[in-house]
Formats: sequence, structure tokens, C-alpha cells
Amino acid sequence: MTATGLSCGSCGIDLPRNSKFCNECGAAVATATTPAEYKQVTVLFADVVHSMDIATAVGAERLREIMTELVNRATGVVQHFGGTVDKFTGDGIMAVFGAPVALEDHAVRACRAALGIQDETVRLAGDVKERDGLDLQLRVGLNSGEVIAGEIGSGALGYTTIGEQVGLAQRMESVAPAGGAMLSESTARLVGGTAVLGETEMVRVKGADAPVAAHRLLGMSETHRDVGRTESNLVGRRWEMAAIESLLDRAIDGYGTVVGVVGSPGIGKSRLVREVAAMAAARGVDFFAAFCESHASDIPFYVVARLLRAAFGVGDLDVAAARTQIRARVPDADPEDLLLFDDLLGIADPEVKLPKIDPDARRRRLTALVNAASLARQTPAVYVVEDVHWIDKVSESLLADFIAVIPQTRSVVLITYRPEYPGALNRVPGAQSIALAPLTDSETAALVSELLGDDPSVDALGQKIAERAAGNPFFAEEMVRDLTERGVLRGIRSAYFSTAGVAEVSMPATVQATIAARIDRLAPVAKRTLSAAAVIGSRFDPGLLETLGIEPIVGDLVLAELVDQVRFTGGPEYVFHHPLIRSVAYDSQLKSDRAELHRRVAAAIESRDPAAAEENAALIAEHLEAAGDLHAGYGWHLRAGAWATSRNMAAARSSWERARTIADTLPTDDPNQVAMRIAPRTMLCGIYAAWPG
Repeated sequence: MTATGLSCGSCGIDLPRNSKFCNECGAAVATATTPAEYKQVTVLFADVVHSMDIATAVGAERLREIMTELVNRATGVVQHFGGTVDKFTGDGIMAVFGAPVALEDHAVRACRAALGIQDETVRLAGDVKERDGLDLQLRVGLNSGEVIAGEIGSGALGYTTIGEQVGLAQRMESVAPAGGAMLSESTARLVGGTAVLGETEMVRVKGADAPVAAHRLLGMSETHRDVGRTESNLVGRRWEMAAIESLLDRAIDGYGTVVGVVGSPGIGKSRLVREVAAMAAARGVDFFAAFCESHASDIPFYVVARLLRAAFGVGDLDVAAARTQIRARVPDADPEDLLLFDDLLGIADPEVKLPKIDPDARRRRLTALVNAASLARQTPAVYVVEDVHWIDKVSESLLADFIAVIPQTRSVVLITYRPEYPGALNRVPGAQSIALAPLTDSETAALVSELLGDDPSVDALGQKIAERAAGNPFFAEEMVRDLTERGVLRGIRSAYFSTAGVAEVSMPATVQATIAARIDRLAPVAKRTLSAAAVIGSRFDPGLLETLGIEPIVGDLVLAELVDQVRFTGGPEYVFHHPLIRSVAYDSQLKSDRAELHRRVAAAIESRDPAAAEENAALIAEHLEAAGDLHAGYGWHLRAGAWATSRNMAAARSSWERARTIADTLPTDDPNQVAMRIAPRTMLCGIYAAWPG
């Protein structure tokens, strides 16, 4: 799916924004192709400081030239980091990260873009100063949160984002220093482990009664995002750790290996890597690591250069010292090969010309140099490459060549990736594979208990967190962190007490963005299938989707590990792979769209099997109630209670209690309110008398 989110309805090919006809099959392109939906995004505003003074000094025509160049440069930076420019504001731009396509690291990308825009402004400012004698500076503001994103009107209005989060981003820009960037508290929380931030500042912004917290963005760290994160004890994973320990011991004895660790987001791949690092340190084994980043998947050599700089010990050296170190490590290497290696590592001497050879020959010579160094190494080592589902193609190809000799060394290469990764590094001959499954219920409960502590006030919260996390440790940790930041949990880690009930357990923005990014990688028809299935319920069958007029593209959902097939005979049936996947797919839809789909689902359930209408009455009632059709839902709840009376008194009681709740919420001027309140109470009185439990 392209960043525009636009595709041909006939052949499915991705199209540039504002396309009128498909450039592949020639079919006309429908205009409303991107439905409005809720998105977790980071909004960026960048405005020129004292733009009116510049206009007065240089005139409108020269100002237009300056702004055109500035906007072009800023747009290039935004697009490089996966964002979209929403609009030109007159003296700057508004950009959005996380829409139309969700990005799990939208805040990190926006921060990198903010710094990149300022760098481009500084370069342009030099030209403006020389030609016009003026200082060109920019203010940048960022804010993160939920917005509604979609088409508004037609033509030039197009796709945009709406919500209070947009306004706060603009307010952050207004209080940013000239030449700097200011982050809201919500953005600062999302990038705390990655960005270098200033101290909290309380600033006054338009529309807020009290000062709000803000942070200056000072830079970005190159360390892993989890460095500095408070670590919980590793729960479960005994078999996986025992397997890796055995493989490491074999490598120390001279039998190297490659290990692939595969698992869905948040399942614990990075946590496992940190345990392996500790295991290596305990054995005196060198440990070298590099990690891939989603925004760098198109940058050639990005990851392989990082790993090799670490492995050859030149990561913290200046370029001259790094070149000396490389030559000491491989003293017998061909001088031309060393020049090529310097270039790969980014430490080449600009005064020395590189050998003129074709790319294939360069690759062969680099592979020979690195593999010779690996074979010559006498001490054991562990090499880790994390998140290779984001790896750049050049690094992937080179690493596949480099690890071919690992079985002949005293080394372990550990590679982590998500299930959807199809690349060469998950097909290494002779490699071992470890798939991380969700934690068991008892393991999840133990993790949550460790995070919260044993105060009685957190018992109910802990049960709710464990239930919603459904075996995903990252989800559990993020829920606890979210509750702490919102003040629902007080105290210190492992010794919290609660100030509210379980209703306060909501989905953190980090979890929502992680899942939404996976969903948005689907083709539009598959995403539509998932959205409709989320409205149907936690279990669904393709037949009901077809009754709704939706083509059930479930194969793609199974491959992406978003749903699982649980019935194979008598008609297939599917469930969501994780409860929170359904929650994100459901909550991202506009309430009005969900309501209409709930009505259609209720009608479809009734029409496709009229004889079973009474049996399905409770389900029909739930969909009508969710659609906001309270009177209709009330009636079906009564029918469900009547059907269940002779079959299951608990179910009958539940249906009549639901009907009573609906009646009690009706406005007092509803002409049927009194009668509707009486009917379910009458039925419940009979149940209470006969069956008080």
C-alpha cells in the first residue's frame, strides 16, 4: 500500500494521489477511496519566524522563492521519514506521521523529520543571508494522539486530519524557540527512550486554562530504543533460553550456528536478546549488535555497516583512528579491498580515490574480506541483528553472504524478525529457528504480579491487564506504564496501589499504533474484511461476510497472523489472533460507520437463517444495541430472554437485565419508557422469586 492509500478498484495496483485513471489498466478511479478512520498520529507544524518582516524586506516575489525552496526541502525530509505533508500554511507546513498508513514509530519519525527540517533550514538560511542579508529561522512543534483522518470535501481539500491533537501541535510550534522544536508531553512519552529531550517546561498556550508541559527536542540517540528501560524479570521462555544456551556452548567449542527468533510484535524478541547478551557476558564471550529501523529500510548498507563497525571495534573512533584499527585487525588484506571496506563502514578517506569496479565484484571482495576475518577469529562471539523485517535490501544480501561461514567459526549469529518477514535471512541453510509463542495464562499473571506488586487494591486491575494482554508481555508492560502515567497507579514499580477501578484499563497509544501498523500493511480488500469481522465479533465465518456483501479475503489475514482458523469442517470459522487486534480494527472505524455495519450484521443474521431467529435473538440484540437502535435492541433482548427461559435461566436473566438497562437509559419524554421499564422487571421478579441466586 502506498503512502497515499489510493489503489485501483479493478486491478488493485497502488496509485499516486489525485489519480483519475489507473496507469496500469486504464480504469476510472473512484474518488472516495480512503475512508475516514481514527488514527494514532504525530502532527508536525513548521513555520518561518517573522515571515511578515521578511516579506516586507524582500517583497512578495522573493518571499515566494524562499518559501518554495523551503517547502520543497521540508517536504523531502517529511517523505523520507514516511510522513505526508497535509497542507501549506502560508509560512510553513503541517505534516502528519501515521496517516493514511499507520506507523508504530510515528513519533520517532516525526522527531527525526523535525531535526532534518531544521538542518535543511540552516543550509538554506546561509544562502538567504548571503543574498538578502536576512536571518531565516524556523519553529517546529509536535504533538501525538488520536485524530480522525480521511477525505473532506473534494478536489484540493482532499485527505486531512481533524481533532484537538492538531491544534495542540500548532500551539507547540508557537512556543518553540527560533531554530528549535518543541514536543508536547504525549510525544515526549512516546520517544523517551530514543530522543534527547530538554527538561520539562510549563508553557502557556492558546485555548488552555493552565500551563501545559512541553519539552525541547535536542537530538536523537543512536542506541536501541529499549536501552535504559526498566527491566522486569524474564517470565517463561525456559525452553527457548535453554536451546540458545546449548547452541552458544557448542559455538564456544567450535561449532558455530545461525539462530532465527521469530515472533509477533511485543512477544519478547528484544527481551530474549538482552538475556542472551547477559549469558554471553557471563561466559566472557564478545557480544556485537545492530538493529534495523523502519524509517531506514530504504537506506543501503544501513544495518550491515552498523554491525561491522561494532564487530571491528570502530564504532566510537574517529575516522582516521578507525581506518588504523581496521588495518590492524586484517593486516594481510588487499589494500584496495581495505579502501572498499572503509567506504562500506563510512570511514573512507575523502582524499583517496576508490577502486573503479562493478557492484558484483565489490560485493565479492567485501564478502571475502569479512569472511576471512570471521574464520581467522580465535575467540567466540555473538552477533545480533534485530528486527530484520525492516532491513534494507543491500544489508540483507551482504549479511546472507557473511553468515555462510559462521558454522565454521566459534560464533552465534542471532536474527530476530516478525512472522511476515519473507526475506533471505529466514531461509539460511542449516539455521536453527525459535518461534516465540504467547505466554501462558499463569506466566502472564506472574509477569503482571511482578509489575504491580501485591497490594490488594491492584488485584482486579492485574486480572484485567492479564486478560487483555493475552500472553503478550509488551502489551502488559505498556498497560501498566499507561496506568502509571495517568495516575491510576501510585507508588513505585512492584509496589503500586490503585486509585480507580478496572474500567481505567485502556489500550495504550503505543500498543494501538503497533497493531494498526500491521493492519495498514494489508491490501484494501483484506483490511475491509478485517474491519467488518471486528464488528461481527471475536469469531466470524466467511458466509456472514458474504451476506454483508464483503468479499472475505481471510487468507491474507491468516498469513499476517491477524486471525486464526479454528474450524475446518462444516464451514470454516475464524477468531482474532489476539483480542487487541480486534479492538484496534473495531475502534479505528468511525462510530457512524460501525453503527451502520452493526445494523447490517443484525439483519444478515436474521435473514440468512430465519428459522433460527429466536436462537440468535441475543446476538441480534447486541448488534442493534451497538448500532444505537435501542428500541429494536430492547425487543430482541426480550425475545432472547423468552427463548432461553426453558433452556438456561442464567441466559434469560442476562437478556432481561440488558433490556431493563436499555429502558432505564431512555429519555423521560419517550412515550414508551414506562411500559418498557415494567416488562423486563416483571420477568426478572419471577426469576428472582424462583431462583434467587
